[in-house]
Amino acid sequence: MYKNFNFWFAGSLLVSLFVAIPLFTVFFSFFNSTSEYYDLLRNTFLKSYIINSFIILIGVLSLTFIFGVLSAYFVSFYNFPGVNFFKWALILSFAVPAYIYAYSLTAFFENYGTLFSLITFIFGEGNYNKFIPKFDGIFGAIISMSFSLFGYVYVLTRASFYHQSHNLIEVSKNLGYNAKESFFKIILPSARPAIIAGLSLVAMECLADFGTVSFFSVSTLTTGIYNSWLSFDDLNTANQLSFVLLLLILTLFYIENYSRGDAKYHQPTQGFRKIPKIDMVGKKAQLVSIFCFLLFFISFIFPTVQMIFWTIKFPKYFDLTNILLLNLNTLTLVIFTSIVLISFSFLINFGNRISKSKILNYLSFFSISGYAIPGVILAVAFITFFSWFSDFFSSFFSTTSIKKIFIGSMLGLIMAYFIRFYSLAFNGIRSSYIKINQSIDESSYLLGYTKFRTLRKIHYPYLKNSIYLVSILIAIEIIKELPITLILRPFNFETFATKAYANASQDLLEAAALPSLFIIFWSALLIFYTSKHILSEK
Repeated sequence: MYKNFNFWFAGSLLVSLFVAIPLFTVFFSFFNSTSEYYDLLRNTFLKSYIINSFIILIGVLSLTFIFGVLSAYFVSFYNFPGVNFFKWALILSFAVPAYIYAYSLTAFFENYGTLFSLITFIFGEGNYNKFIPKFDGIFGAIISMSFSLFGYVYVLTRASFYHQSHNLIEVSKNLGYNAKESFFKIILPSARPAIIAGLSLVAMECLADFGTVSFFSVSTLTTGIYNSWLSFDDLNTANQLSFVLLLLILTLFYIENYSRGDAKYHQPTQGFRKIPKIDMVGKKAQLVSIFCFLLFFISFIFPTVQMIFWTIKFPKYFDLTNILLLNLNTLTLVIFTSIVLISFSFLINFGNRISKSKILNYLSFFSISGYAIPGVILAVAFITFFSWFSDFFSSFFSTTSIKKIFIGSMLGLIMAYFIRFYSLAFNGIRSSYIKINQSIDESSYLLGYTKFRTLRKIHYPYLKNSIYLVSILIAIEIIKELPITLILRPFNFETFATKAYANASQDLLEAAALPSLFIIFWSALLIFYTSKHILSEK
């Protein structure tokens, strides 16, 4: 019996089913009877939720496309002052979550804020507030998300531009295209898959955002989901709104795939030559350098300096004990989540390799869907499912409720992180695993190695760097994660993200500065260590 048991199939099936919990929960909840609150929303605010979400989405996609594609194009094809610096400096935007950028934007431009203080210091007392622009509402949300998320488009598009064949560029010259025509007719279309991939990630992050829109008091589907649960204790309505949001995300992916049609995008695999960069001189070089500098300054330096300014100006909010505790809490989540994610991802990838089962590969593909699920949906669906599971378990076995084991506990939080970030760990290890030739495995078996010894002695040493990289990427995501932690954390358990949000939501931006600064610091440090992989030119 046990000899015929397929351990790898069972493992992949269990992981797939576990990751699918939010999807199944949201799907089945949609067909439940609606509450009075949902009927009220449907007849009043639901339309504005969807419209606001769409407006923000279109605005963010437009700006991230411009920022990401132009910056990638300039650093890939031209030499200009500071190009080698900007090549990696622009990815530091990843270190600043959109909600922290929102805090910085408000703190700088608000009445009697940082800009007012600077103007007063330079020009003396005056009524300057009426001349200072205000960044709030939908406009503030678009600006904050755009400067925080354009890095997705930049990194992927730059990689595509870098690997453009020199032959392709020469074709454009032979056709008589100038630089502008070559960009729009040759370079940009060939990079379409990378650009779309970057914009798809931006779209997911945009629709999933909670901290930014909540701070600016913009009613979107994510805030509607959160308020349904927190303010009205209506999980069913929260899940039904989640269904609407998931349907919106799936629709966007369908439109993208449909628009692509039968188009094919090929890159020559032979005769590839690194593109010689064009030396840019004069005013053009200065303008491009200024553009990249402003993008780097506004996306990273501006929010960082703003947080430093508030921290120095209000030292009373510096509590060493609290800072150490926040570091400990964050580190605990990072360590335990990373161990669980990497262990499962490693073993499932190994199982796929040795079984060579198509069904197993399909299950593995399905199991990585969690990253597409917004954090607020995942958290609410998680609570819904385990509330039902606890009630079922208690009634079936006649025991006390086990809800506290999964909801409001470290175990539940790590489980939710597992669902959310499993695709990051799985794909990160898989991308390196497929580079190990199967003949190496066959040779090890001929030498008498067992499968697990092959895993330990041959596969693991080769995959160590990938595991290290994946661990860092997971750490970055957990450090910045807000809605999952906010909803599922244990009582009185705080991370830098939840602490910053709690202070900012009470209009204590100066108190939110220090935890926000630590988020930027740790994220930037980890991004610096991974930059050679992110900007790989191999």
